[in-house]
Amino acid sequence: GKRRIFQCNGCGEQVSETRDTVFFDLRTAEEKVMIVLKLLVCKVELSAISFALGVTEETSLEWLGRASEKAEEINQHLLCDVKVTQVELDELWSFILRKRSAGAEAGGESAEESSDGQQWVWVSFAPEFRLLLAPYVGPRTFQSALKLIQLTALVVVGVPVFFSDGFSSYLPALLEVYHQIKTFPRTGKRGRPRNPVKEPHPHLVYAQLVKQKQQGRLKSLTRRICCGAERLTALGVKISTSLVERFNLTLRHALAPLTRKCLGFCKDRTQLRRRVTFYQAYY
Repeated sequence: GKRRIFQCNGCGEQVSETRDTVFFDLRTAEEKVMIVLKLLVCKVELSAISFALGVTEETSLEWLGRASEKAEEINQHLLCDVKVTQVELDELWSFILRKRSAGAEAGGESAEESSDGQQWVWVSFAPEFRLLLAPYVGPRTFQSALKLIQLTALVVVGVPVFFSDGFSSYLPALLEVYHQIKTFPRTGKRGRPRNPVKEPHPHLVYAQLVKQKQQGRLKSLTRRICCGAERLTALGVKISTSLVERFNLTLRHALAPLTRKCLGFCKDRTQLRRRVTFYQAYY
């Protein structure tokens, strides 16, 4: 359709009204682009969008790429210096292209360098504001857990209280981000001096809620405080991951690739990351 052109009174440069937006240099009507983007966060598969609106899957993915870039800019602008008391961590199972990668481990988990097979959607959630702080898509490894904690640290202020399930990689990832270096004075004796060591940050609190299931049913709950027991008692915060688990259900009902037992899975990890980023700005 027709676009308005603005001219700068200072330099005389002319710019379109859609410059630096998702709709720049598109011949398709903006209403149709908006409908496609809305359907992508309403659990509609690409094949269904293509059949109903006459838009190819490649075109829909191109528009999604544009929207995710703008969504990333919005998230960086709005999600900064967030003051939260606690953060709940969790991960959702999903897969890219195939359920088992060619170089998968014995348990079926994909390797760090693998871009297919089992890929998890990592989530850090602020329950007091119902706010998605940082998502990440990657295999269930320490590096992915570390990336999630680093993304969360860029958003929040200070050191909040962290809760998660019993996954073992969260604790070393938290210690890698929230720590202090303890040095030892020289004793004057023979031999090399003692090397500096990493210690948990004095304000770091991390607790796990470990669930034991039998035949698909919850059998017992175990609350495990890994560090910061005194501060946790002083804050009076209850160990819980219920709200992030409820958000996981919301995420599965919004994005078609996360739906279980369907044909809407992604064939590229980049596309799944784009969808999660776009949904974060929408949510």
